[in-house]
Amino acid sequence: MTTVARVTTITARSTKSFEDAAREGVARSNKTLRNVSGAWVKEQKVEVADGAITAWQVTLEVTFVLDD
Repeated sequence: MTTVARVTTITARSTKSFEDAAREGVARSNKTLRNVSGAWVKEQKVEVADGAITAWQVTLEVTFVLDD
């Protein structure tokens, strides 16, 4: 049996941490996409105000397997 997958790019933001942003991004992807099988953190960024980090952002490459 051959498996075919597709990759889509999403961005997720958190006021807690990079890990929280990634977790929320995968959870939200799973609500819309079927058969999510993995994610790769492509990019990380922080937002800064007055010298302090105010938010963490990740860009994810989410992989999902296509239905037959």
